Amino acid sequence: MSAPDTLVQELERLVGREQADKRLPSIVAAAVRDGAPVWETAVGTADVSAGVGATPDTQYRIGSITKTLTATAVMQLRDAGKLDLEDTLDRHLDAPAHAPTIRRLLSHASGLQRETPGDVWVTLKFLTDEELLRDLGTAEQVLAPGERFHYSNLGFALLGHVVAAAAGQAYEQYVQEHILDPLAMTRTTFRQQGPHAAGYLVEPYRDGVRAEQPVETASFAPSGQLWSTVRDLGRWATFIADPDPAVLAPETVEEMRTVQVIDDHERWTSGYGLGLMLLRDGDRIVAGHGGAMPGFIAGVYASPKDKIGVAALTNSGTARLSPLIKQLIAKTIELMPVAPDPWRVDDEPPAEIASALGRWWLEGHEIVFHWRKGRLEARYEGSEDWEPPAVFERAEDDRWRTISGPEHGELLRLERGGDGGIGRMYWATYLLTREPTPFGAG
Repeated sequence: MSAPDTLVQELERLVGREQADKRLPSIVAAAVRDGAPVWETAVGTADVSAGVGATPDTQYRIGSITKTLTATAVMQLRDAGKLDLEDTLDRHLDAPAHAPTIRRLLSHASGLQRETPGDVWVTLKFLTDEELLRDLGTAEQVLAPGERFHYSNLGFALLGHVVAAAAGQAYEQYVQEHILDPLAMTRTTFRQQGPHAAGYLVEPYRDGVRAEQPVETASFAPSGQLWSTVRDLGRWATFIADPDPAVLAPETVEEMRTVQVIDDHERWTSGYGLGLMLLRDGDRIVAGHGGAMPGFIAGVYASPKDKIGVAALTNSGTARLSPLIKQLIAKTIELMPVAPDPWRVDDEPPAEIASALGRWWLEGHEIVFHWRKGRLEARYEGSEDWEPPAVFERAEDDRWRTISGPEHGELLRLERGGDGGIGRMYWATYLLTREPTPFGAG
């Protein structure tokens, strides 16, 4: 399905204005909706000296978007039982100098310094894998672990080593075989492949550009080595919004999208999950990541609730693409929303849970239990439409576990009367009764 003309015209206008106003040598962008590409565009010149125009198939460096694939690899290995997010670094690497947990590395809460040791962005010479582990002791612990968000490329470089150690194969090979190949991201590579853009510094006081030097990142690769196209990143946006279970379980990707730390302490406009940036746009939260390398800026974000995502790439090193991407997402949602799933008659709930359905009371708070789409749900009466219900999964006999929503993780215990029906319930140890009941009177 292609975008309607009204949407195409508006998206083209926004991208064209960005290219002209921000003086970008080129910009490419694409939108996906409900798992399918609906729009793409390219404006400007990918290689100024060769006079080659940009296309949606032009490769650009995507910088720190690489971190989202590194994080996905970590979560795959976690789900496979080969590591735990609470493992410390020294459990997987011979790196005794620093031992943050994998969770804190994924969420930039380790407190490790931002960059790998050495003045790498001055020399453009990055440590080898062996040198990184050898020199790790020279890296500073600039904040206490968990103190606050502090972006660390070093942290994700180390996570690449964790992936290799846990998987028993090279990091790049693992990402290729377990993420890129299954998602058919054939134009996403660790080394550039033509056609690809050249990166530029745009002169601030005249309409000219200077070419940036190519950078080979060595041990930094898990933080920012990849090249890609907007078409491939459209597939990645689809994965972030509606993941392929063959690659990673949807509930695991939802875990990645769950905020771990806030990085904007003034207005709470942005935070970080497990390897994913989270940006606020009004009442909407989009998940994805930005990226930067010399001469390149990249961004890919998706709104899982709306099943819409956008990617944008440019070969100027001084652009800011996230405001544009949020605009493109919002406009696509406005003019081409995904229709809600139709209501359908469902199977009867299991007999043993049927008497739990309906209205219950926690003291003076009314809670309604439903059987929806084959699962037990509960919602406080008066909840806002956007507030998710509590969802339960049977653990054993009359015990159910809250697997999402309010009281996530807590136990729901059912107590039956003489007739076998459920007469009362205990949720997170709070008593639920069929009538309002004061605390302590149950």
